[in-house]
Amino acid sequence: MLLGTWNLENLYRPGSPYGPKDKAAYETKLASLTAVITELDPALLGVQEVGEPGALEDLAGMLDGDWHLALSEHPDRRGIRVGFLGRTELRVVADTAAFPAKLRPVQEDDSDVEVSQAGRGFLAVATETEAGPLTVAVSHLKSKLLSYPGGRFVPEDEGERARYGAYALYRRAAEAAALRALADELLAGEGRTRDVAVLGDMNDEVLAATTQILLGPPGSEFGTPGFDRPDKGDAVRLWDVAPLIPADQRYSRVDAGRRELIDHVLVSHHLAHRITAAGTGLPGEGAPHLPSVGPDPAQRRDTPGSDHAPVWVRIG
Repeated sequence: MLLGTWNLENLYRPGSPYGPKDKAAYETKLASLTAVITELDPALLGVQEVGEPGALEDLAGMLDGDWHLALSEHPDRRGIRVGFLGRTELRVVADTAAFPAKLRPVQEDDSDVEVSQAGRGFLAVATETEAGPLTVAVSHLKSKLLSYPGGRFVPEDEGERARYGAYALYRRAAEAAALRALADELLAGEGRTRDVAVLGDMNDEVLAATTQILLGPPGSEFGTPGFDRPDKGDAVRLWDVAPLIPADQRYSRVDAGRRELIDHVLVSHHLAHRITAAGTGLPGEGAPHLPSVGPDPAQRRDTPGSDHAPVWVRIG
């Protein structure tokens, strides 16, 4: 069984301010996405940047066989949201954007505005796969891409750049804490026996503080001496599969020429010991071929495919 996550990059129908400008560009994008998903052949795929529910339906309609869809009802200001494409029936068990009860609102910009929930909702589904019951949450945390008042992508000065970098970090950290709270609910202290995964576009790399928040108790990570030694943290810990990805494939986006792994799959103890392979891009094809992206997302508006590579695990 293959489980994966993929940022589809602005999946809108034509005519939207953010998606392809015409039908031809839209159909080319759908065909490109379809080819990748067909080759990937996932049992369950978490997706991000679904701008319109109808666009995901269009994509599913181009795939062979029957597919089940689930979408969060908590989009961001541009309408993008997270969701799932699955081969088996999906039952929504959580769809929330709320911060944990004790976490205070965080500053969003230079104004007095504060936010008390994630910009995009976290969606969790339960399903029955060939490998047994599986519960998965998908997310899309606050981007490192900075935008400034008036829709600018260039700051007025370095002070503004620093402040808005801090605001983005505050928000991503708060969202990571909220996602970890959802993971706690899904694991329910049964990580040793329950198949749970948390995946998505976390918008930062493996060792980033915001990504590390998601792991839970420290110790026992892949590649450490403690991995095969049971401890009480196994019940609630999550394992990032990044160390299992071949080193030359360990990236899911290229930013200004720099390779970075910002899309992640994290799994419970029970799943961690059943993984047979992990990778980015398509299985068997080596390192993914990705465009290098810049600070202005509008530059890729009519470009087919996605600026992210899928990240996946195979479970035995």
